[in-house]
Amino acid sequence: MRTRTAAAAALLLACSLTACGSDEPAAPKSTVKASAPEHEVDCSDTSLSQADWMEHCSEADGAGTDGDGEPSTDLPFGKAYAWPDGLEVTVLDAKIFTDWDEYEEPDPKSTEFRVRLKVDNKSESTVDLSELSVMVDGATNGGTAESGSFTKGSAPLEGRIASGVSAVKTDDNALEKRYGKDIVVTVQRVSDDGFEVFPEFTGTIK
Repeated sequence: MRTRTAAAAALLLACSLTACGSDEPAAPKSTVKASAPEHEVDCSDTSLSQADWMEHCSEADGAGTDGDGEPSTDLPFGKAYAWPDGLEVTVLDAKIFTDWDEYEEPDPKSTEFRVRLKVDNKSESTVDLSELSVMVDGATNGGTAESGSFTKGSAPLEGRIASGVSAVKTDDNALEKRYGKDIVVTVQRVSDDGFEVFPEFTGTIK
């Protein structure tokens, strides 16, 4: 029995090395993984409904990304974010506000500042700016800024912006000084035809 077992093992080894007597060498195993099935929708199609885009495209591009796979979080000030329909937003800067009206006065316990945003409508239709809103949080040890509106130089997110037009808008805030000056600015967009991805921009109040 031992002799037959050894012979059988030798035969199996020989078959594996010579493809069981075949003149052709054994084909190497493919190291190429099968391609994942393509999505049934064109994620670059700006006419897609929000429901279709969220179902077919948001997961394909990965969490925390826009329709082109660009990150939607930890964007630095000055870096643009574009929604899949072409509307683009950039947080330009956040600066301490000092140009007070005669009926206004600063709060000594808070850092009062103005965020400037550039909105560039690269979509094919007019966009209502009331779809956009801004929320500011402290990036060091928490805290949420109180939104307000300083009189001088204010240009709030309101009205409509035509296709091919860009504009600089403002958002005024006050953050308690104990939370520092590093902030996260979240630009929210809510629309029946929009794409509910909220980009986050990080920077420092100067």
